Amino acid sequence: MLERTTVETTTGPILGRKKDDVLLFAGVPYAAPPVGNLRFKAPQPHPAWQTAREALKFSPAAPQIPSGGLTDSANVRYAEDCLYLNVSTPAADNSKRAVMVWIHGGGYRTGQGSIPWYNGTSFNKNGDIVVVSINYRLGALGFTDLSHLGDEYANSGINGILDQIAALQWVQDNIAAFGGDPGRVTIAGESAGAFSVATLLGCEAAQGLFHQAIPQSGGAQHTLPKAAAARVTSTFLEHLLPDHNAADQAMSLEAVSVEDILAAQQSTISHYEQGAGVANELGVAVSPFYPAHGTPLLPESPLDRLAQGCGKDVAVLTGSNAHETTLWGYGDISESKLERIAQGYGAASVLADYRNARPNASVEELLIALTTDHMFRIPAVRLAEVREAQGAHTWMYLFAWESRAFGGRLKATHALEIPFTFNNLNRAGVDVFLGPGEQPQALADSMHQ
Repeated sequence: MLERTTVETTTGPILGRKKDDVLLFAGVPYAAPPVGNLRFKAPQPHPAWQTAREALKFSPAAPQIPSGGLTDSANVRYAEDCLYLNVSTPAADNSKRAVMVWIHGGGYRTGQGSIPWYNGTSFNKNGDIVVVSINYRLGALGFTDLSHLGDEYANSGINGILDQIAALQWVQDNIAAFGGDPGRVTIAGESAGAFSVATLLGCEAAQGLFHQAIPQSGGAQHTLPKAAAARVTSTFLEHLLPDHNAADQAMSLEAVSVEDILAAQQSTISHYEQGAGVANELGVAVSPFYPAHGTPLLPESPLDRLAQGCGKDVAVLTGSNAHETTLWGYGDISESKLERIAQGYGAASVLADYRNARPNASVEELLIALTTDHMFRIPAVRLAEVREAQGAHTWMYLFAWESRAFGGRLKATHALEIPFTFNNLNRAGVDVFLGPGEQPQALADSMHQ
């Protein structure tokens, strides 16, 4: 028999259950479903309910297409009605526990808060911490700039971030009922989740909703300028609505199927992408359907906002992994390919410095060093530098434990630190990433603490 618990929230009572000796509330709505005439618009308050609403199973993910990578190759259950979060807590009492809100990664295209790697049970038990994981809109549904359609679409190019802000507001309004302290909220995330954390740091509307931040493998410059976002939108609409004029675009966007949206999204991505982190036809090394700045919510890039002092009262821990880009699997690497990628990064002039610093490195090792620095390590350093100039409390880490998977080729790859952070070395799928052999529980214990 499941042991169940009811908690009152601002929109009505929800029913959770005891699992692994902690309380889990799964699939809790934090905003209205973004469907129908709310599609591509800012999240709205969820209607209230009277009788206890079951929060016993995880919600569908945001609509997405698997990319075929090691961490996002599986099909997932998705729905446009995806604005839900999950809460795990030691007890739904009056204690004021620290709260961690986890924002999943996945390139702003894939992922969900219910992935076993993000299970918060160890934080509940070992740190007496309340853990919240969230879903938010992804891809074209979360980040298409449709501001040309009118004021109600003014922030459509950053709707996924607005979803995250709505979730953080829900935490402020409700987490005390779950034994959490709304005055001690840490936001954390990895990859696009870390880009999100950095964007929230640089977003005035999010200030006061969190008090500490942990962007893992992500900096503050992964947003699209307004002009680049507009080009993405134009290409997307050409694929999605080739026979529609501007006058009926808004109505057509409400009626078209989510599968057609995902197909047009994929065609648009294929049109612009030149390779991970490489400057593309948009003129930036940022992919289509990333958050747009130059919007009312985010007038400038997060890095510029941080340089002006936004978020300086928030303590930050940031960093990266030693060999992030082994996850991308660049294949056979030649000297000419290395030089071509360096040229695409605008880094051809420093390639000699990489060779001098690593005289015994292979071409592949040089490429991994260059791409890891360009995409992850240096952005984290830049974030720390602008905060240091503001006197903001900032710490950095480097994760260097090397995976044994795939003959050791992954090394300290992208996302490898997550199961150590959460102390989830034994969760489903983690063994594929870590590889064979005795797992380093002592390292997980240290990082988790």
